[in-house]
Amino acid sequence: MHARTGIGYDSHRFAAGGPLRLGGIDIPSDRHLVGHSDADAICHAVTDAILGAACLGDIGRMFPDTDPANRGRDSIDMLERAMGRVRQEQRLRVEHVDITVIVESPKIGPYRDAICGRIAEALGIPAGHVNVKAKTNEGMGWIGRGEGLACIASATLMP
Repeated sequence: MHARTGIGYDSHRFAAGGPLRLGGIDIPSDRHLVGHSDADAICHAVTDAILGAACLGDIGRMFPDTDPANRGRDSIDMLERAMGRVRQEQRLRVEHVDITVIVESPKIGPYRDAICGRIAEALGIPAGHVNVKAKTNEGMGWIGRGEGLACIASATLMP
C-alpha cells in the first residue's frame, strides 16, 4: 500500500462571547464559533482529511449533527475517535498534516505551536509533523467581513 492523502474543509460563523476554540486550544477572543459540537473548524477539517484519506467517509457520517450525543461535543475527542477508527479498520497512521486557517482576526501566529502540539497529541505523532498556516481573505467576502472563518487541511496516511 502506498501513501494516501485526504483533504478536509470546514467553516463556521462567529457569535458574540469567547473564547475561540481552534485546534483543541482556547484562544482569547470576544467571539466564538457556532456549531452543533464545539465548532472547532481546525479539528473538523483535519478529521475530514484523515477519514477521506482512509476512505471512511466524513465527520458528518461518523458524528451526525442529528445525534444529541454530539451536541457540544469536544472536537479533539472526535479527532481521536476518527484516528482510532483509521488505525483499527485500515491499519494506517498519519505521517503529516498541513492546515490552513483563513481568518481576518484573531491572528493565529501566537497560537501556532500550541495548536500543532495539541493536534499532534490527538493523532499520536510528533508536533513537527503538523503544520499550521494562517491567511486572511484580504477583506473580501464573509471571511473578510469578519463573519466567520474557514479551514482547509490535508493529511498524508501511511500503512
